Amino acid sequence: MSSGMSLLAIVVLPFIGSLVAAFLRKDARNGAAFLAGAVALCATVLTALQYPTVHRGGGVLRTNIEWVPTLGLNFGLRMDGFTWLFAMLVTGIGFLVALYARYYMSPADPVPRFFAFLLAFMGAMLGIVLSGNLIQLVFFWELTSLFSFLLIGYWHHNASARDGARMALTVTATGGLCLLVGVLLIGHIVGSYDLDRVLSSGDKVRSSSLYMPALILVLLGALTKSAQFPFHFWLPHAMAAPTPVSAYLHSATMVKAGVFLLTLLWPVLSGTEAWFYIVVTAGLCTLVLGAYAAIFQQDLKGLLAYSTISHLGLITLLLGLSSPLAAVAAIFHTINHATFKASLFMAAGIIDHESGTRDIRRLSGLFRYMPITATLAMVAAAAMAGVPLLNGFLSKEMFFAEAAAFHVDSLLDHSLPYFAMLFSAFSVAYSLRFIHGVFFGPPAKDLPRIPHEPPHWMRFPIEFLVLACLLVGILPALTIKPFLATAVRAVLGPDTPYYSLAVWHGFTEPLLMSMIALTGGVILYWLLQGYLKKGINGPPLVRHLKGQRIFERVLVTLSWRWARTLERVFGTQRLQPQLRLLVAFAVLAALWPLYRQGLAAGSRPGTAFDPAFLLLWIVGGLCAIGAAYQAKYHRL
Repeated sequence: MSSGMSLLAIVVLPFIGSLVAAFLRKDARNGAAFLAGAVALCATVLTALQYPTVHRGGGVLRTNIEWVPTLGLNFGLRMDGFTWLFAMLVTGIGFLVALYARYYMSPADPVPRFFAFLLAFMGAMLGIVLSGNLIQLVFFWELTSLFSFLLIGYWHHNASARDGARMALTVTATGGLCLLVGVLLIGHIVGSYDLDRVLSSGDKVRSSSLYMPALILVLLGALTKSAQFPFHFWLPHAMAAPTPVSAYLHSATMVKAGVFLLTLLWPVLSGTEAWFYIVVTAGLCTLVLGAYAAIFQQDLKGLLAYSTISHLGLITLLLGLSSPLAAVAAIFHTINHATFKASLFMAAGIIDHESGTRDIRRLSGLFRYMPITATLAMVAAAAMAGVPLLNGFLSKEMFFAEAAAFHVDSLLDHSLPYFAMLFSAFSVAYSLRFIHGVFFGPPAKDLPRIPHEPPHWMRFPIEFLVLACLLVGILPALTIKPFLATAVRAVLGPDTPYYSLAVWHGFTEPLLMSMIALTGGVILYWLLQGYLKKGINGPPLVRHLKGQRIFERVLVTLSWRWARTLERVFGTQRLQPQLRLLVAFAVLAALWPLYRQGLAAGSRPGTAFDPAFLLLWIVGGLCAIGAAYQAKYHRL
């Protein structure tokens, strides 16, 4: 199979699988799971086979199918080292999630419908990653919002699932509309929507007078998708989705789409003060607030959701620094976060599945009931906390190094090392709460079910991902280094700096910061234990500042008060006033160019007399007269 056909197959296969799954019987649980797993595995293998090409000298695979050639639009697919890495995350973790979902989903659920939505979502995400032009990317961007809405609201009998799905769709789809306008502005500046031309036109874009509006609009799209402050509130409410959906959305898809776009367009948009202050500020606020809120969550998935928000803030902050080494750290942490976060969500799902609850206040001493799952979850949580010899430690040490480096002479830049250590201490505290609060202590009482180990194949995806956390943390040069180098070279090109993935760099400033954060996080958790056991509801200080409440008030204002006001002014149930308004606006739209440019003969020569055209006008005029005559009998 040619590389062009392979790219097309990678994107199209999930959509074909989705259509097939949609027509399966409702009780075809095994068949739907097998279909989803086979499709995801085939897409993973096809993606892996492209690595030799993208690895050699920074190769780029392309295929183009003419779509609207007069507008310069083609259906183009493009794969370089960075997009290859992301496609591997989407398809590989998608396969593991499909395997996990086979055992998680209840036979009473319409499982084929679930896998149909999951595969369609995978296809839309691959469309974003492999798009060769910006308009096409936005199209798939909005498709992910639509399919995530269906996945989050899968249990539609649950009011919280419906509300969470509606909130996610409203926020991310609105951001997508902003992204579309921003993309149109970039295309106008560059003179093309082709991604290769856009990526090679960074200086032209940054020097344009339209750079600032394009930057703000693109950032609105990316920050809403990746749940960055102040748009972070929708993500915790998406936890009403089935756990396989949460594991997929939080690790390799949906919320990663925003940081993927920021990384993809980093050569085009970064390097200005506006980029630094907007992106770093958003990332820093998200980084700290998300980690702070995660400590006080009582729901396991809620804790992991806020930790996702925080780690996405870390990646966003790194990209905002405009430093090549910070971009390397951002790409590396994107990979690491995908592995440990997917495994933690699956572990939380197993705990819920086997014990009947996710409430940390009710869970205790589960290690004696499910020692293998507990060990796996503890390793993944330690990776999230940045414990040495695990993958999260390596990328977090790179983050500390960049936070301590000089970028812009400002209070924001000088304060970054302290905020970095504060975030890391918070992440240690909530990771300890996940481990200690759930797996240690006295045996839990009055649980809905007696906890026990899940089936082996339900646990296998966690085992695979935790093994990846260990191997990357212990042997980074032999495991992740070539793939990371290929991805980094695709983004940074000739500006790729030297960086080391060695486990030990000596007694350095980042190591000292890491030790301070680890110690501070342990002390913080020890001090908060008594407070956390009181059954508090939300983090202190910001407990009442709920994004959901603000969102609902804005929604009520826009869709109820303003819409009703406009309806009272312009709306009517009578047909004639509606037609009068329609015709009036049409006439005004036609007269506006005449008002701006005046009425004068054009430069084109007049057309020759055409009897057929004259006949057409006569027939049209007679029809108009006939319609006017009939008006006294039939007003329409």
